[in-house]
Amino acid sequence: MPLCPSGGAPTYDSEGAKFTVAKSGDAPQLSSIFYIMFGRVEFYMKAAPGAGIVSSMVLQSDDLDEIDMEWLGSDDYEVQTNYFGKGITGSYNRGQFNPAKNNQAEFIKYVVDWDPNRIVWTVGSTVVREMKYDEAEAGQYPQSPMQIKFGAWAGGDPSNPEGTIGWARGPTDYTKGPFSMYIRSISVTDYSTGKSYKYGDTSGKWETIQAEGGKVYGNQGGAGALTTNAVAASPTGGSPTVPAGGIGKGTSTPAYTGSYDVPEGWRMTPSGKVVPSSSATVSPNFALVIAGAFSVATLAFSSIC
Repeated sequence: MPLCPSGGAPTYDSEGAKFTVAKSGDAPQLSSIFYIMFGRVEFYMKAAPGAGIVSSMVLQSDDLDEIDMEWLGSDDYEVQTNYFGKGITGSYNRGQFNPAKNNQAEFIKYVVDWDPNRIVWTVGSTVVREMKYDEAEAGQYPQSPMQIKFGAWAGGDPSNPEGTIGWARGPTDYTKGPFSMYIRSISVTDYSTGKSYKYGDTSGKWETIQAEGGKVYGNQGGAGALTTNAVAASPTGGSPTVPAGGIGKGTSTPAYTGSYDVPEGWRMTPSGKVVPSSSATVSPNFALVIAGAFSVATLAFSSIC
């Protein structure tokens, strides 16, 4: 899965990819250098602790459609889910607090499953939220090609606006850090096929998105049935004023100019996972998989971004 670091690079140890906030300005993240047009993102994650510290998973398009999951370091029992359409954020009424018990102490499997009809967020094997197309605000259902971003940042940094610090339940006390979020594995399935996407007009509607060499939503069901065994009864709180963008400072993704090469010390398994080779000096328990329109998976570092 091609990923580029920005805002500070993660490190890697026996638990996986480690996103650490140790001082003001730290905002390590990884962003995909590819896009998906509808699809499924599955990942095992341990959120970072600490007042004002935010762990994030964000799907975001070039025209600012967005699907978010946010974990606040001040609690270990909730995740905030949210969406934005076309960068319109004024109402701030689209977020929910959903249950995610013990999210800082253990790796939990999270899934975002997104298609033309609904978005489903799951924690473990429980559906904590489902939003159908006609339940979204008018014209605000996310429906354009998305990049995938993971990262940690200090929403409670004293330099941030008061509203951001309050939302993040800060301020952040860096003397109590460092604060680290972990990603153990990621699996991404694109529900469309082809080599690239382009906008057919300025409406941002999915029917106008064009897939070069393929078909939008042509890989429907490519990830198989979404496996769940429960549905959360209701959100655990009201509508949080979650900021758009999700990962704070340093969110831009560098242009990719390299080739899809597996970095030295890593190898790709037949199933598409990128794992340390036997010669690697560090063997993190971290794997990435991508399926659907892409035939290769890579773990990409700044040298090829």
